Amino acid sequence: MGPLAVLLAIVTGSAISLAVGLAMTWVVILFMPQHADRLAAEKAPLLQAILLFTLLSVASGVSLYWEMRTSRWRLPAIAAMVAVLAVTLWVYWPR
Repeated sequence: MGPLAVLLAIVTGSAISLAVGLAMTWVVILFMPQHADRLAAEKAPLLQAILLFTLLSVASGVSLYWEMRTSRWRLPAIAAMVAVLAVTLWVYWPR
């Protein structure tokens, strides 16, 4: 396993853990109907974060898969992962 595969594995694991953690937060919010009015403003940004990090997880996982197989699809997959990572940074970078 080369250095790029290790880096892709780190990005994939981090993105998956963020997506799962955010999804678990969504589930906790669903089971707290007594605080629904107070948490209503948080639902849209939370859903956006879940979708964004799930997309990053899929893109990085696919790029890791093609990197491990040393296929001709690895460069487009890595480019797609970098694009999704750039969008994620753009969304969450402090203004």
